[in-house]
Amino acid sequence: MTVTEQLSTLDSILAHGSVTSLFQPIVSLSERLILGYEALTRGPSNTSLHSPINLLAAARHAGRLNELEMTCRENACRRYSQQQLQSKLFLNVSPETLLDAKHKPGRTLELLHQYGISADKVVIELTEQTPTDDFELLRAALHHYRDMGFSIALDDLGAGYSSLRMWSELRPDYVKIDRYFIDGLHRDAVKREFVESIMKIARASQAQVIAEGIELSEELHVLSDMGIDLVQGYLLGRPEEEPSASASLRLPNFANHGKPIGDDHPAWALWQSSKARSFPSIRAACCSCSINRQI
Repeated sequence: MTVTEQLSTLDSILAHGSVTSLFQPIVSLSERLILGYEALTRGPSNTSLHSPINLLAAARHAGRLNELEMTCRENACRRYSQQQLQSKLFLNVSPETLLDAKHKPGRTLELLHQYGISADKVVIELTEQTPTDDFELLRAALHHYRDMGFSIALDDLGAGYSSLRMWSELRPDYVKIDRYFIDGLHRDAVKREFVESIMKIARASQAQVIAEGIELSEELHVLSDMGIDLVQGYLLGRPEEEPSASASLRLPNFANHGKPIGDDHPAWALWQSSKARSFPSIRAACCSCSINRQI
């Protein structure tokens, strides 16, 4: 599909609101409950803009990212309300749209009133795709959301251009560790050290940590043993149009029901053996990740 065809497809999508909202569960291991659902968007299945990456890129290229995000937000709120979901609703927001002069303050609250959703059920999840420099304006925008009762989450911690500074400046209620650090962490001592460091900072800043991108039971076991309670990933549930409200169905292979794994589990041995060694500091790990993701 040519750029011209993509832009024409984007025009049609925005004109008709033809996006699909999927919901992926975020599960509390200790309570075996679904804390919330992250709303994810797909374009029409018969187009190249079905991919959220392509869809966002086309909207950004056309200067219509703010318009697309509001379309996605409206659709997610409507589907959340129609299904009478009771857990929190995580809505993805790009910092650049909050800083856009065309952004209309109060529109999200209007949507919630329209669909009967209370603000304390909604988490504004910041997803950083481009550099953010105006932290003062961004902080003001987020204070505006907090004053209305929303919570704030920072997505992909350790992967963005300035995610650690955003954490320090914005003090979010939730931080989501980038899936790179979750993938295979039961075999990688440095990744486990990174996660432990993030947890220490989270305790100091009173933020809750969410580990995302979990696909293996071994990853889940180690995360549980490390004290991570909130988890998300294909192992817990794929994005669905009509998600289940039962957390117990999401943990069929987690025999210990959120309790630490035993010393007979191979992942435990890997974790214990790593504790006796020293590893690169959090600063080195984060800087390396940021550089790699910018290339």
